[in-house]
Amino acid sequence: MKKYFYAPILAVLFLLLINSCQKQTDNDPTPIIPKSTKDSVPVAKAPADTTISLPVNSVVLTGSGTDATGHIIGYLWTQVSGPSEATIVNESSATASFKGLIAGTYKFQLAVIDDNGLTGLASVSVIVKQATMVTLTLQPANNPGESNIGIWNGADWTNHTSVEEPISAWTKDSFPTVIRNLLKFDLSTIPANATIVSASLQLYSDTIPQNGDLIHANYGTDNSVIIQQVATSWDVTSLTWFNQPAGLTANQVTIPSTTQPFLNVSVDVKALIASMVSSGANYGFKLQLKNEVEYTSRIFCSSYYSDATRHPKLVVQYMK
Repeated sequence: MKKYFYAPILAVLFLLLINSCQKQTDNDPTPIIPKSTKDSVPVAKAPADTTISLPVNSVVLTGSGTDATGHIIGYLWTQVSGPSEATIVNESSATASFKGLIAGTYKFQLAVIDDNGLTGLASVSVIVKQATMVTLTLQPANNPGESNIGIWNGADWTNHTSVEEPISAWTKDSFPTVIRNLLKFDLSTIPANATIVSASLQLYSDTIPQNGDLIHANYGTDNSVIIQQVATSWDVTSLTWFNQPAGLTANQVTIPSTTQPFLNVSVDVKALIASMVSSGANYGFKLQLKNEVEYTSRIFCSSYYSDATRHPKLVVQYMK
């Protein structure tokens, strides 16, 4: 544990020197007479002890000083102890910033100097707690924040409770169809100021597909899928192809194309989740084929699928 003793002494001497120069000039030959020993020592007042939690690693402290027989001419903040040396900004002011803190307990000292050359001291402790890592796993059944949005032969073909997410471009009765998917998870337990460490969206191929060629979940030359953050609020009860919300291109991710007929995927959606949490605008994910060319599909199980272990899953790790 480091201790810091010399800075306060030097600062006090410097301030006293300035004060002495201010009291006697070339035009004032009156000799300086020492102050009475009855001069009172100034009283320093530090703020109350405080506690912060990482990843927050800085704190602002404001102290004050009073003197019954004079006035305060200077302040000085110094570090007395701690697990590391903090960076102190504006140490010669009543209000100073303390940065670069790590887990542990710090003690900082405030010195107040009066015009009589006397100093008062006060100290404050800052406790820095280690960040708490939280893992949130979401895999709801019958998720009300999930819906297909589709079009068939120019008409709405949306299904709010489909057992699968048939992200596809196909034909039905010789007429073209396109199906996309909206998927929203409840992130309300994650604090807005949390640091998202990781986030993965896990999707499971439907091995008995009810769309596409009815045999393969994955089909087509390029069946890559883009995942975007939904831009605006939407209501599943009134959702159609024609009023579907737009997706944001910022932070979008891609599920690569595959030639495998079935393939479960785990997609890194950290940036998307971080944006949803920090902005407070969680409208979910929008999934669609990168190229909506006929006879292309990526069919995943939905939250309405009979096997709960194959429902869409979101795993988020964050620090609070």
